[in-house]
Amino acid sequence: MKVVTGEPFDTALFLATEGLGRSIVHYAPTQPFFSQGDPADSVFYIQDGRAKLTVLSKRGKETTVTLLAQGDFFGEESMAAEGALRSASASAVSDCMALKILKDKMLEALHQEYAFSDFFMQFILNRGIRTQADLVDQLFNSCEKRLARTLLLMAQFGEPGEPGTLIPPVTQETLAEMIGTTRSRVSFFMNRFRKLGYIDYNGRIRVHMSLLNMLLHDALSDENASKPVLLLFPFISARTANPEKPVCIPALNTSPPNPGANSAR
Repeated sequence: MKVVTGEPFDTALFLATEGLGRSIVHYAPTQPFFSQGDPADSVFYIQDGRAKLTVLSKRGKETTVTLLAQGDFFGEESMAAEGALRSASASAVSDCMALKILKDKMLEALHQEYAFSDFFMQFILNRGIRTQADLVDQLFNSCEKRLARTLLLMAQFGEPGEPGTLIPPVTQETLAEMIGTTRSRVSFFMNRFRKLGYIDYNGRIRVHMSLLNMLLHDALSDENASKPVLLLFPFISARTANPEKPVCIPALNTSPPNPGANSAR
């Protein structure tokens, strides 16, 4: 039964501090949070830094499923059933600080605190929309378009205020795994994007708004694509943008919800 304290639940404070069943953990680059097949007993919330989820096939091939950033939950499969196992491996991409929430504490907060339930549900819905869009992208679009979309999605995690939008450090091998092609194809398209002025890279990749414009106007190659070509970014208005102004791309509206938005409910 919920204990009434007279004070509204503060979602932002809950996700920023340690407490009963909650601990702040620190991970160095490449350090694993957990491995595929491990017992799933907790949920993680990234407070700072970046991480990635990977899966390993029975033949030993590892594939990057998604990149994670500040404000993302992961490991929520722990709440699916008693004795659940990790469906993927998670590891830090950069220095990473996260809140580790034990399964029982997470379920208790979801059951008792409506503001937190709303916040978490919004995150899960956004992730589901993103996953569906990823599947449509994989089925209908060419390698070139899939790479462009992936770069734009990653750009929303860039550093605002820069001359261009820097994306998280990522290798061409990882990009190839994410879009289902070879590293040589990724290298070919990256060089093409750079020559056309869509991106710059010298160690770090900087994405320009002109790449989004090309996707919205369907100006990239349809090689190996099936028809009909569906909207790549369902939540982006196809308004004319300034090609000279690189910006952080709010693709698919997948930016994490504001943890303080419903705290006073």
